[in-house]
Amino acid sequence: MAAQDGSEVVGMEAEVTQKVPEVLCEAAGQEDAAGTEQASLTDGESTSAQPAAVSNGEESDEGKEMVEVKIIWNKNKYDLKIPLDGTGAKLKEKIHTLTGLPPAMQKVMYKGLLPEEKTLREIKVTNGAKIMVVGSTINDVLAVNTPKEVIQQEVKAEENKKEPLCRQKQHRKVLDKGKPEDVMASIKGAKERLPTVPLSGMYNKSGGKVRLTFKLEQDQLWIGTKERTEKIPMGSIKNVVTEPIEGHEDYHMMAFQLGPTEASQYWVYWVPAQFVDAIKDTVLGKWQYF
Repeated sequence: MAAQDGSEVVGMEAEVTQKVPEVLCEAAGQEDAAGTEQASLTDGESTSAQPAAVSNGEESDEGKEMVEVKIIWNKNKYDLKIPLDGTGAKLKEKIHTLTGLPPAMQKVMYKGLLPEEKTLREIKVTNGAKIMVVGSTINDVLAVNTPKEVIQQEVKAEENKKEPLCRQKQHRKVLDKGKPEDVMASIKGAKERLPTVPLSGMYNKSGGKVRLTFKLEQDQLWIGTKERTEKIPMGSIKNVVTEPIEGHEDYHMMAFQLGPTEASQYWVYWVPAQFVDAIKDTVLGKWQYF
């Protein structure tokens, strides 16, 4: 009986021992299969991931027909490559990237104002085309929109710093000649109407004698010298500038601005002070003068 039990035990051990390698082989086979499946899955993932580029939300231009243009803005030139089927709105976005100029503040011109909804192909943009851009950055706009009061104060402060006209070199060379002997008499602090005769005995900028005749019936100012007489329509005189002559405040130096800039001023020296306001009122009428 004992021998029989012993042989049964040995037989059972042999059977278990025989099954263990089979189990191990089966487990190893499952691991190999799983490993192969995992490797296959990994390879599949990497294969499918390789063509996909990291996107930042922008549409790729790869494979699209491109056109090279030159953007001209604020005296600067930029080379730009853009899809031919891109719209005017897309072009504005590219210009914003190049210049910092917001699309809403851009005026883009190519054979007229560029429509935002049409493509570059539709408006026949070709390689090398020059596209003009007009517009100001936000900083430029803020700089321009300085309050008018501030600007006026700055201008006035700058004018106050300037030396009197009669001390400036260009005027000093005439004034240093002294008061003309035949100049009309002056009355300091008085205001009189224009005389019926020409104002004479004065100097012009070159130091020559000059006379002023106010032809009210013809609405003209006649500026006469020894050489000729200029007949100036009063409506064409843009401004009248005047300043008392230092040390001789009963006489003024006066400029008639005949054109749009100060370079067109015609200077007259030793104008009797009592006629200054009447000359301004007559020449400028309702205009504001200073």
